[in-house]
Amino acid sequence: MHDFKQLTSAIEQAHNQLQAKAASAVNQALTLRNWLIGYYIVEFEQRGKDRAAYGDGLIDSLNSKLNHIKGIDRRSLFRFRLFYLTYPQLGFSVADQFFLQDSTLFPSQKVGTVTPQFIDKLQVPAEKIFSRLSYSHIELLLNIDDPLKRTFYELECIKGTWSVRELKRQINSLYYERSGLSAQPEKLAERVRQQSKLSVPTDIIKNIYAFEFLDLKTRELVEESDLETALIDHIQEFIIELGNGFCFEARQRRILIGSTYYFIDLVFYHRILKCHVLIELKMGAFEHGDIGQLNTYLNYFKQEISEKNDNPPVGILLVAEKDHALVKYATAGMDENLFVKQYLIQLPSAEQLQQYMEKELRELR
Repeated sequence: MHDFKQLTSAIEQAHNQLQAKAASAVNQALTLRNWLIGYYIVEFEQRGKDRAAYGDGLIDSLNSKLNHIKGIDRRSLFRFRLFYLTYPQLGFSVADQFFLQDSTLFPSQKVGTVTPQFIDKLQVPAEKIFSRLSYSHIELLLNIDDPLKRTFYELECIKGTWSVRELKRQINSLYYERSGLSAQPEKLAERVRQQSKLSVPTDIIKNIYAFEFLDLKTRELVEESDLETALIDHIQEFIIELGNGFCFEARQRRILIGSTYYFIDLVFYHRILKCHVLIELKMGAFEHGDIGQLNTYLNYFKQEISEKNDNPPVGILLVAEKDHALVKYATAGMDENLFVKQYLIQLPSAEQLQQYMEKELRELR
């Protein structure tokens, strides 16, 4: 090194380049592992010798056997299966990079869903999805059923190097729909690119999926947004497993009040109560305005969404502050006696929800 400036520059470049390589390696291993799990599940469903013994209970049986592995639970197993079915070509196209093609981990025979004709029609090469998108990006893309719409966000995310948060924001802002309606889509795309939050290597490492994959539990590195996403995932699964009439309807339900769009974390319909149940998660200290906001959503549902024969909707506010949880019910002015006698007996108790939330907070942190 000729001078101090060159020395510092060389150190910075080495750090940046190798940090990016490390982050990419972790992400690619995580992505391939999740894809492989989905592949194994689908292959067993189609060819397993004892598949008839498990039938529709296969995922539950796997969950009970694999619950010692962080990041693998009932919901994630369903998601990994969906991952394979949505991107069946992905793992096979990158197997050579991981020396898996000839191993017992990666059979050379593919489950009969991928054809050359199908691969030829893909607009985004599997290698690009694998190398340029984190598994957190893919998790968001799996929620998009329309293949054309999903491809649009794949392309834009890769081209714009969007962070996970930016991809979520663009999906929620209906960028795909706005682009189709815009008279000048090029200008809209340029404006989106200028305002976008770009992805950086540490984003890949500092997400809940990577932490669980690496079996880490370092509280300071888990971003609040990732913790919030994981909590909502688990709350959704918990409510569904409770049964008691809960039917899942929507996640991040978008509503328009006045000229402002709002997003409700979870929306269920309760077939026994014959009403909607809205669930909001608040990260941080409870404020009285939080209940007011949830009551606003309930009033909107009463006026705009509920059918004539539906009962008034109710809301559940879940507050997560550090390792403690608080549960509040929102009723939008409903008679308290009616709520206690008719609604509360069908809903999970505040104590039950609080205990579950605090257990999840301890495990995720």
